[in-house]
Amino acid sequence: MEHRINPQVKQLQISGIRQFFNMVTDEKDVLSLTIGQPDFPTPDHIKDSTKAAITQNKTSYTHNAGILPLREAIAHFYREKYHVSFEPTNEVIVTVGASQALDVTLRTILSPGDEVIIPGPVYPGYEPLIRLSGATPIHVDTREHQFKLTAELIEQAITENTKCVLIPYPSNPTGASLTKKELGDIAHLIYKHRLFMIADEIYSELVYTQSHHSIGQFDIIRDQTIIINGVSKSHAMTGFRVGYILAPHWLQKHMLKVHQYNVSCASSISQQAAYEALTTGKNDAHPMRDAYQKRRDFVYQKLQELNLASYLPDGAFYYFIDVRHLQQDSFSIAIDLVKQAKVALVPGSAFSAYGEGFLRLSYAYHLDTLAEGLNRMETFLKKP
Repeated sequence: MEHRINPQVKQLQISGIRQFFNMVTDEKDVLSLTIGQPDFPTPDHIKDSTKAAITQNKTSYTHNAGILPLREAIAHFYREKYHVSFEPTNEVIVTVGASQALDVTLRTILSPGDEVIIPGPVYPGYEPLIRLSGATPIHVDTREHQFKLTAELIEQAITENTKCVLIPYPSNPTGASLTKKELGDIAHLIYKHRLFMIADEIYSELVYTQSHHSIGQFDIIRDQTIIINGVSKSHAMTGFRVGYILAPHWLQKHMLKVHQYNVSCASSISQQAAYEALTTGKNDAHPMRDAYQKRRDFVYQKLQELNLASYLPDGAFYYFIDVRHLQQDSFSIAIDLVKQAKVALVPGSAFSAYGEGFLRLSYAYHLDTLAEGLNRMETFLKKP
């Protein structure tokens, strides 16, 4: 019967990140710097609010779009932090993580034959969702542009089939961010070609040397813009599975139908926790961000000592390390590191063909762990 299932599903592969992580899980004494998950616990006040929600029997279905206080908190959070305005009553949807938010968005706007422009290298979760919608991802090589998808690069990739552009900044796997001017140039291009703009801003609270700029602040494309975010990275709440969509009302009402038939609503308990996170805990990310910056700087110094070229990340918690000089494919290098040095990094090929020749190192780990992992890498690189 397998031949009768959706051929798009049959062609999908498990994420290269997870494939590699699962492959090395059974290796003994391996120090892993692979997974992009905060190593901080969820703040206590959020955990307390979660317990209270259960005790108070807030365990029923909610409005399909999410409880109104949470949608109001999301709208206020974006106005205060990023100068972006969406109406909580009809322009916000609470989702089961940012991944479901992306799925709902893409299934709402895409039709078979459409094309979606995305940067390369890029997080591997976008391409499968685009293909499941019958559309085609168009990767644009950003390696010679500091891993930034610029207006010029986008314009070169636009065809008559282009439906939307997806910008995921700060970026996984590169840590790159876009400036306000760069976003403005993109906004005018999107307006000119009447395209949809999807901005995945899940790392928006983890930006170091500049404030995060959202493309949602450009009114010229307000009716074309969809913003995806959530509390997983900003509040160390990956297991709560709360994301959200900000979109103009004319589009949100159609997204809500897809969301409704997909999951009905996000977990009522997790929504209460997210409300606490975005109100009382609206600045919870700051101490985590400061710790990540110290780790970023520590890793950068060590990489420089090892003569490993890497773009200095503006945000998120990843280094994308250039290992092309080793003259092996990234998967083979990653395997050798596991077998010979007992340290695991993700091969760049997991992030599209444009990630080949790189390794992704996550610095969402304690400084002691990072130091040991880098020492093991140094031993490997200096071996005869």
